[in-house]
Amino acid sequence: MSRERRVILVTDGDEYTKRTLEQVAKKIGGRCISKSQGNPSKLTGAELVNLIKKAQNDPVLVMFDDSGMVGEGAGENALKYVALHKDIIVLGAIAVAAKSRHAEWTRVDVCIDRDGNLTPYGVDKHGIPELEIGRINGDTVYSLDELDIPIIVGIGDIGKMARHDSYKLGSPITEKAVELILERSGFYDTKAGREMADPGISP
Repeated sequence: MSRERRVILVTDGDEYTKRTLEQVAKKIGGRCISKSQGNPSKLTGAELVNLIKKAQNDPVLVMFDDSGMVGEGAGENALKYVALHKDIIVLGAIAVAAKSRHAEWTRVDVCIDRDGNLTPYGVDKHGIPELEIGRINGDTVYSLDELDIPIIVGIGDIGKMARHDSYKLGSPITEKAVELILERSGFYDTKAGREMADPGISP
């Protein structure tokens, strides 16, 4: 029987994002699929699922990036494949803001601005709140609305935001977004239950 894996989808895939997610994954005891880095994404959905299944611990952070391509590009095709796979449980998604040339947008449940505040308003790539409630503009966010994702958290450009999310500072905005998804998805409760049932599970 295949083991279900718990995954957080991230709609960005540049080098800053990779470095940030690797750091955050280490802090929370999860794993980042470093090979999912790409601008645009290079791996197919099937290849990503294979890597996710090999990851040692949950949650697994996975990057998807269309590099501004209009409509559904390679990143979004891979994202949909992973999200709909029978062995994948999507805990949530981080929708990353971008100055999209094609004005793609998605609904979000909440955003985190560059000062770490929760806000119902969308944020721009610098992490500054915008005027519209519950939506964010980005390059690889088109498909999120079509998927049944428990929580979508919007943030500015990962690892940047005028240094507010700098790797040297521990990327606090991205970490807060990941923690928010884990808390609201009940991941910690589920993990504790699994460890009580099987004390041999590594943290």
